[in-house]
Amino acid sequence: MKKIVIFGPGPQFKGGIANYTTSLAKTLDKLGAEVHIVSWIQQYPSIIPRDFIDRSSKANPFEETNIKVKYITNYNNPFSWEKTVLLINKINPDVVVFQWAIAIQGLPMGFIAMGLRRNNNCEIIFDLHVVAQKEGSLIDKIMLGYALSKPHTFIVHSLKTFEELKKVFPRKSFTLINHEQRTKNETTQSVIKLYHPVYDMFTPDPNFDKEKTKKELGLRKHVFLFFGFIRKYKGLHNVIRSFAKLAKERDDVSLLIVGESFWNTLDTKKISTKIKQNIFGLVKKFLVKSSDDESSYRPLDLIDVLGIKDQVVVVNRYVGNEEVHKYFQVADCNVLFYLVATPSGVESIAYNFKLPTIATQVGHFPETIKHGYNGYLAEPENIDSMYNVMKEFLSNPIPRERVEEQAKNMSWENYASVILNY
Repeated sequence: MKKIVIFGPGPQFKGGIANYTTSLAKTLDKLGAEVHIVSWIQQYPSIIPRDFIDRSSKANPFEETNIKVKYITNYNNPFSWEKTVLLINKINPDVVVFQWAIAIQGLPMGFIAMGLRRNNNCEIIFDLHVVAQKEGSLIDKIMLGYALSKPHTFIVHSLKTFEELKKVFPRKSFTLINHEQRTKNETTQSVIKLYHPVYDMFTPDPNFDKEKTKKELGLRKHVFLFFGFIRKYKGLHNVIRSFAKLAKERDDVSLLIVGESFWNTLDTKKISTKIKQNIFGLVKKFLVKSSDDESSYRPLDLIDVLGIKDQVVVVNRYVGNEEVHKYFQVADCNVLFYLVATPSGVESIAYNFKLPTIATQVGHFPETIKHGYNGYLAEPENIDSMYNVMKEFLSNPIPRERVEEQAKNMSWENYASVILNY
């Protein structure tokens, strides 16, 4: 039996990376591995004004599994980084899979990975959800170079991410593989290309009443869904603008927006929140380009400005795992008009509901979405193009069996088996 440690956010945290860690752990457990999640207690500097804890989901995702979870690593406490190394060394795993999604975590993650390389014979894999940051800072390059120099092996979910990795280390030799055997090689590093798997933790309710839910939410005949954190790079402002053009022509369409405003999760009346916001705002002025700063991003204001309030339904909060299915089952189409993209967890959720996706031609989307076959692709930052693919979807709906066909190539079993094959 192989021992696997996954280092990343445990299920008490919000968001796609926590869901990803949970699904990967459950699949490895199902395949017979001994699985440990070593998780953050706090993932980011304490000055960041945001609540990262999932206070909505109720069920224990690891019920009836043998998965062990330890919350130990505090970004703000370097002593906890050393304790993390000692804990993983005590487990003595065969493989440690680090979930990498943001450069700011480079210091603790690089420290932990370096500690493991010194004292453990395990394979260290960095699972790269992203390399180039969506909200970049001046220290990203330093953090990327430090942390990403530590693993033996990388996993990427798109060719775009592989190209970004090569730019970080232009003098290094990388070998892109799929299911081939990999080895610790000092002359070249293996980079495993795997699709972001379909989120099987969210399953359709066979008794779901779509028409009843439409009526309860005030939705019309055709429903376009925007789901997930409201972040600038996800292009909700363009979704709303392109939908507004469509809504002027048709009164049988609705836009359903479900997600939490990323930078609006704390009580702004509290002194502690005001202090964090002021300090964080000052730090961002020095480290983050003004064009990348999304602290004033308010796309929902466009709904009133464009006069489409009657055709837009907004659920502006973090949705617990138990109710995710409702929004994907009531929708006809998943909308991902991103400005930039790495593999999208929302796209992976949609596959589990056989829900077609329309997206922009950025990042990995052209790798997974075949225009006119299992979805439609629009030109990025082109409102007319986005409006046209919305119209095209209504005129020529995508058969759900084609979406299911793509999902078969993106199973967790396939993904986890490659990790175990070392």
